[in-house]
Amino acid sequence: MMRLPKLDEQGSLPIYVQLSDHIKREIFQGALVEHSRLPSVRKLAELLGISTTPVEVAYQQLIAEGYVYSQPRIGYRVRAVVEGYHGIQLSKSDTRMTEQDKGDYYASKTNKQATMDSQNALPNLQRLRPITSVTYNFHMSHNDFSLFPYVKWQQYINRVWREESKDLLFYGDPQGEWGLRAEIADYLGQFRGVRCTPEQIVIGAEQHLLMSLLTQTMLRKGSVRSIAVENPGYRLLPGTFRNYGYEVIPISLDHEGMNLDELDLAHVALAGVSPSHQFPMGMTMPISRRLALLDWAERSEAYLIEDDYDGEFRYSGRPIPSMQGLRENAPVIYMGGFSQVLAPAFCLHYMVLPKELLPHFTEVYRAVLFEQSASRLHQRTLELFMRDGELGKHIRKMRNLYKRKHDLTVQAIQQHFFDYPGMEIRGEHAGFHLVLRLESQNPAKEMVAAALEAGIQLASVEYLWANASAPADGKREFIIGFAGIEPENIEPGIAGLADIWRA
Repeated sequence: MMRLPKLDEQGSLPIYVQLSDHIKREIFQGALVEHSRLPSVRKLAELLGISTTPVEVAYQQLIAEGYVYSQPRIGYRVRAVVEGYHGIQLSKSDTRMTEQDKGDYYASKTNKQATMDSQNALPNLQRLRPITSVTYNFHMSHNDFSLFPYVKWQQYINRVWREESKDLLFYGDPQGEWGLRAEIADYLGQFRGVRCTPEQIVIGAEQHLLMSLLTQTMLRKGSVRSIAVENPGYRLLPGTFRNYGYEVIPISLDHEGMNLDELDLAHVALAGVSPSHQFPMGMTMPISRRLALLDWAERSEAYLIEDDYDGEFRYSGRPIPSMQGLRENAPVIYMGGFSQVLAPAFCLHYMVLPKELLPHFTEVYRAVLFEQSASRLHQRTLELFMRDGELGKHIRKMRNLYKRKHDLTVQAIQQHFFDYPGMEIRGEHAGFHLVLRLESQNPAKEMVAAALEAGIQLASVEYLWANASAPADGKREFIIGFAGIEPENIEPGIAGLADIWRA
């Protein structure tokens, strides 16, 4: 039986946040057990003397994070949580994340532009064709720069250059500028629930370089040369580790993320996952699966690589807290960056290493003597930009813009593909792309080519499947990116796509 919370209507946290945090504590403390039924929205609102809106929002947030499920005629019930976690403390993000609503910060996203180049997403035949015009660009990694704070950014650049030009001309800290690492650590602690210090953060110009340093760090540690990866999944991770001699084992996905039964049988030392918004399929990993993955890592003496490429960009409720912060000293390597929310050209990415890996990282540095790859000017500029709260203002604007585009895209697909055989939309409510699944006798690459000939660019999920595998149900899957396209082009672009594929 759930104990009623004491809500503070004058407090800094919104009522729905106080309520959702209270229910989480009830679950972790064992007051609410698996399949316990929660009061209806209307009933709980009456008991608490509040409107139904904050109760509904709190329940939806709990569903998104995997604490609660809902079924017709059954109502809201508690999902199973891995045993041994009763009494766990909520991460900082669970109590402070909503500072975004007051305009402090909102998000960072690792841009996948480097290896998700539009040519790679197209079949070889298309690369031989001259692409003269793309009217409707649904590419997954395009940015929207319409709201970029050009004047403000230039002011910070001028300030940094004026005050520090001589120092900036020399090599910086190989691990990244200390001030920016301190800002990143503070940001991640407040808004992603990541537990780290500046010493654990490594800044780099792009993800491949950081992953290369990670592979060398793991080799110095003496770990088994094997890694499990999501299938389908982001190709940079397995590609980098494979180039360093690792055996790469693809693990299939179920509706909650990486399949634990397959992972147990893989006997690997590492596993790469994207729990907040799986790439490319878009599911959010529930809390029970995240805790089970942490159990697996500790039991197997393995590490998890958490790719939080767009975890902050949710369009309903709050962002889902990171997996890394669910437990003190979790065996998780956390990857993030600023390319999507600012610009890829700034080349600012980072990883957070567990403390026990820092000596091995230092060994790599002493053996190679590498230098910092990210511009010191951009690092110092971003540091001041974050410190003065400008990043939060910009990201909040971008979140609102992307939410509008997300909603327009979903509406257009529902309108123009409603009668298409087997149509499904996956990965909505977060990130910068959707996955459109359809039944078709035509090969996916031919469908992509036909769309391109009509001036509509998009990608198939096909090239992200390992070992030429494909969905078990035989459906065609397409990545519909909405971040870079103009809002007024979304509906006609989707309409044109539906017409072409029907023909």
